[in-house]
Amino acid sequence: MAGLSPQGWALLAVGASFLGFSKTAVNGLSMVSVALFAAVLPVRLSTGTLLLLILVGDVYSVRAYQRHADWRVLRGLTPSVGVGILAGTWFVSAVDDTDLRRTIGAVMLTLAVVQTVARMAPRWRGSGSDRYQTPVLGGLSGFTSMVANAGGAFMSIYLLRAGVGVMSFIGTAAWFFFVVNLVKLPLSIMLGLVTVQSLYVLVALAPLVLAGGWLGRKIAPRLSPRVFEVLVMVFTVLGALNLLR
Repeated sequence: MAGLSPQGWALLAVGASFLGFSKTAVNGLSMVSVALFAAVLPVRLSTGTLLLLILVGDVYSVRAYQRHADWRVLRGLTPSVGVGILAGTWFVSAVDDTDLRRTIGAVMLTLAVVQTVARMAPRWRGSGSDRYQTPVLGGLSGFTSMVANAGGAFMSIYLLRAGVGVMSFIGTAAWFFFVVNLVKLPLSIMLGLVTVQSLYVLVALAPLVLAGGWLGRKIAPRLSPRVFEVLVMVFTVLGALNLLR
């Protein structure tokens, strides 16, 4: 990691802070972190390193919202998410760095569209009876999480359609991604995504993830969600276009 410039470290620091903030406030901000890490680090290293930092944020968010998880909602997701993770593992092992970088960019653009549609279309809310939503959204969440650490949008749609409350939404998502990311960790090590260099970045940036999580809990009630989500989408699209080059 000695070869990283001060500007590179600064971008990673911003990404780590945004990651922590996304765990306790605005979930979509984590896509900006994905773009920043992939722009600074080699794409496979960025994926594995980001996973370690995400787990730090997961531990914080689970401790903060541990009493609010709706396990009934999560139980039905397990088979389809597992299939999605396995499909993502095969995909990462089969493509080179350029294809993986472009796939992450494409995933981010897709998720930006998905989140926008989910926010704008009332029919996405309160429609938990759809028989196909669990296998489709669960599989997509598992796949995109394994490939790009970006399964939040599909999980958000699932929870919106399940009709859970705000605190239940946050707590259920926190536990879901904590378990999913723990499952991904040995697979990522096996694929060579997590290395000694990943541990260096983890030690350096973990405090910023925790600081971002703390800040998110403090200021989230004062934010304008609409304005903030627009900014997140803008930065996400710009980052995705950079990865697609």
